[in-house]
Amino acid sequence: MCGLLGIASCHRAVARDWVIAGRDAMKHRGPDDAGEWWAYDGRVGLAHRRLAIIDLSPAGHQPMLDATGRYVIVFNGEIYNFTELRSALRALGLPFVTGSDTEVILNAYRAWGDGCLAQLQGMFAFALYDRESGRLLLARDRAGEKPLFYRHKGGELRFASELKALLVDPDIARVIDRASLDSYLYMGYVPGDRCILQGFHKLPPAHAMSFDLQTGERRVWCYWELPVFDESAQRVSEVDLLDELESLLGVAVRRQMMADVPVGVLLSGGLDSSLITALAVRGSSKVKTFTVRFPGHGKHDETEHARLVARHFGTEHLELEASSDAAELLPQLARQFDEPVMDSSMIPTYLVSQLVRQHCTVALGGDGGDELFGGYGYYSRMLKLQRNVALVPNSLRKLGAFAAAHMLPLGFGGNNIRSWFLAMSKDLTRELPLIASYFDASTRAHIVAGQSNWHLVAESIHDAAVPVASDLIQRATRMDFKHYLAEDILVKVDRSSMMHSLEIRAPLLDVMVMEFAARKVPTNLKVNANEKKVLLKALANRLLPSGFDLHRKQGFSIPLKEWLRQGQFRDMFESTLHSNDGFFDGETINALMRGQTQGRSNEERLFGLVMFELWRKEYGVTL
Repeated sequence: MCGLLGIASCHRAVARDWVIAGRDAMKHRGPDDAGEWWAYDGRVGLAHRRLAIIDLSPAGHQPMLDATGRYVIVFNGEIYNFTELRSALRALGLPFVTGSDTEVILNAYRAWGDGCLAQLQGMFAFALYDRESGRLLLARDRAGEKPLFYRHKGGELRFASELKALLVDPDIARVIDRASLDSYLYMGYVPGDRCILQGFHKLPPAHAMSFDLQTGERRVWCYWELPVFDESAQRVSEVDLLDELESLLGVAVRRQMMADVPVGVLLSGGLDSSLITALAVRGSSKVKTFTVRFPGHGKHDETEHARLVARHFGTEHLELEASSDAAELLPQLARQFDEPVMDSSMIPTYLVSQLVRQHCTVALGGDGGDELFGGYGYYSRMLKLQRNVALVPNSLRKLGAFAAAHMLPLGFGGNNIRSWFLAMSKDLTRELPLIASYFDASTRAHIVAGQSNWHLVAESIHDAAVPVASDLIQRATRMDFKHYLAEDILVKVDRSSMMHSLEIRAPLLDVMVMEFAARKVPTNLKVNANEKKVLLKALANRLLPSGFDLHRKQGFSIPLKEWLRQGQFRDMFESTLHSNDGFFDGETINALMRGQTQGRSNEERLFGLVMFELWRKEYGVTL
């Protein structure tokens, strides 16, 4: 795992003074080594911070040139099939002088050009420059595990693993992109290729970009998509699908356990991480597992579930106890996250990463299972909604949604009760409501202090991204895979873990597993009106101990609602949101805080506003 940065320009004069500072702003991504390379004409510069995982020798230094000296690369990630690719490339006559997967990418590009992207299986972001043609290629992995930000202006392209590396240049304006902020307030993250700052973008998952130094032309394209469901798979038996899933996931875990450094498993006690643990012990007799405890907080403390799995498989299990003192972490997290994310589970992710790094450099996690195999509770409830409102006239449904929007306060009856009423206005045969929305249009219209002409575009941005599929669950899971997973879950994992120079891998996001889930697993084996993760639970019945509870909350989360009643979290939220230069409308903040005190569920909304304010002040961002 590493951090990369670069610049490519059509012009002869290129500013260099920010490059080393930007590279070293990401030292946490790569504490083991640092490098820099410049083209002879000074128009292309590449820089790198290295976290050594494969081939720990100096031969893995980056930027790396191929044997001919024509191609140079900076790379962040892991290519899990690099040994197979190396054998295939050697058979084509291409030489290797290192044991690194970085050199495999260089030779794969020499052999197959842009077609090499279809051959790479892993998590990655890289920039590869062809010195002869003057062409730069940037690419990002299929699911979006590894980040890549860029800025293209005036014939110059700058890019980096983290936005903060580009912001070391004091001459770059730091102005909010209003459409992105509106999306953040609605969705809890900034979607797609958008960025919270004007003039910046993210390269989306499964996309590549080329930049021609002669013409200044930039081209972006998608090189992979989740395959459509194969209707013939309906005839495949559940047992056969279960056998195939066990085999594919076993292979993914086995090859993601490969490293020249110690490897552990993040064990929350949930279904996905427990399955990863079960398969990890097949290939290793000494597996370490890690979890975070929240003693005295009931549903948030899954210690006993994690211990059950650890005892059953004989892992070396380590636990970290978290408390409300974690409020002091928020400024650090706001700085690290580049763009704010409305997800308080970044705190336990940070804490467990800190624990793991004391023992391992690499850890496996269970990310991807919810999106690929139907794990979110709202999927089942959406099926019930579709069935229950099918016979209700559209005019009545819209009236009910309108009444809910104007009569029910935010946080009423739980986080999403209001959203369910609003969802009644949607045509569930082709549309998709955002159940996990945070601030609706009427609230966003005046939540930004002094901005009466705020442009409300988030709903249209969300609706335009909804996949075309007649099946409601296919629509919902694919939408969550492409956006929520990529822009919230994987961002949280990458930034939290890399603060501690820890690499987290996700076997469920192996390309073979992803394509299997999309192409072969029918909706009824993902979720129905009464059950979620149907096929994964069947696998759990095979692999996990008999006392394992399949029907509870899963994953790392914190008791934020309880912590906000008093103490450090409450004090920090109050002081941050009521500061003299606050970004948000004071009356709206007061209403949210009063509602929270009265028992409503506004904790994640307040968390998101606090993280935005901390981030904005840290980077000196203006509207």
